[in-house]
Amino acid sequence: MSEPLPNLVEEVIQHSPAHLEQAGSATALAQADEKELALLLESLPIEERIALWDTIADSRKLDVLIEMRSDPREVLIKSTDPALWDTLFIDIEAEDLLELADSLPSELLEQAFLAMDKVQKTYFTQANEYDEEEIGHWASHAFLSLPSNAKVRDALRLIRRETPKHCDLIFLTNRSGQFSEAVEIAKIHGLPEHVPLVDIALDDVAVISDTESCVVAAKMVQLSGFGALPVVDENLKLVGRLDVTTAAELSFEEHERLLMASAGMDEDEDLFSSVRKSAQSRAIWLGINLLTAFLASAFIGLFEATLQEVVALAVLMPVVASMGGIAGSQTLTLIIRGLALKQVTAANVSALLIKELKVGGLNGVIWAVVIGAVAMLWFANPLLGVVIGLAILFNIIAAAVAGIFVPVLLEKFEIDPALSGSVILTTVTDIVGFVAFLGLGTLLLV
Repeated sequence: MSEPLPNLVEEVIQHSPAHLEQAGSATALAQADEKELALLLESLPIEERIALWDTIADSRKLDVLIEMRSDPREVLIKSTDPALWDTLFIDIEAEDLLELADSLPSELLEQAFLAMDKVQKTYFTQANEYDEEEIGHWASHAFLSLPSNAKVRDALRLIRRETPKHCDLIFLTNRSGQFSEAVEIAKIHGLPEHVPLVDIALDDVAVISDTESCVVAAKMVQLSGFGALPVVDENLKLVGRLDVTTAAELSFEEHERLLMASAGMDEDEDLFSSVRKSAQSRAIWLGINLLTAFLASAFIGLFEATLQEVVALAVLMPVVASMGGIAGSQTLTLIIRGLALKQVTAANVSALLIKELKVGGLNGVIWAVVIGAVAMLWFANPLLGVVIGLAILFNIIAAAVAGIFVPVLLEKFEIDPALSGSVILTTVTDIVGFVAFLGLGTLLLV
């Protein structure tokens, strides 16, 4: 897209799509690829989005929909003329339908399925045997494969045809369709045609299990040094492949999911979804947060008499809560990432706990001394410095423990730790911090 996105958004909003030629933007829109058009459509209010959608060529609409997030594209799907879908679904492939499946109503999903040829129907059916979090659901069937007894001449004949994108390996399979070895295409050229491919096969090509998580599988491809890796089932039968482009998309989607989930939101949420829908989706976690806030307030209420006696405690309470919250969120983020990548297991949780306790203890001591000294000088009260210093130490250590066990336990109970972990962690650190601070204040200052 030659023209910056903000400029196009402004021009589309200021001018109706039919008058974009006068604004000088029609050429930029015509030259934009599907990803750029998808981003532009997602950036527009609903009315302008639908108006621009109607100006896009029918031959491009399906590809644009595939590049969009599910929530914003649902608006366009509903606004599309029902008679147009037969045209849009011509030659649709299984991979495309898998991307659209969560947005299409059942009747359109069935219509698209019927429009596919027999091979694509088989691919789509096989993909849906897997959960969306398993890489078998997203494995591509665009790969090069030959039997294990093939020779260089067979490989040369194969690569003279259209080679799939990011294809630098030929997969070798036995008579049962099981993956055996892989051959680098670059090593084939210049060899005698009678040389067996197994003689030049690689020894260390990683193989991805079809039930592996998308995040782990994507990481395997990105670290492999190859354009794609084979995906096999439990019997080592070749299911498909995962290429670097798909791996990058899966990694980005996971990063975005974690980012949005940390605020209790969905990564597919439309910027311009209805007020009612947006408020409803966010109200749940606002309500949960309110309950946890009342819980923390109830513990503060237990020390009402202490707060009346020592006003300085009320002034310093936010410092204790804030330090514990930050320390806990750092550990929480680290553990959530480890869980997503399958790096955190029952075998290494204890080692992680020891390490985080040491980190929390070291940081706790450092900041307890700093904050205690500031409080002592500020209020001219050495005991107050001791109280807040000890409270900071206790809360940072508690935050480290909670940062590990909260996501691990949520994962065990099949609750997304990225979605609810921060709310629970904040409650824990607030309560521990307030009880430690006010409890010590009651003992030493009142």
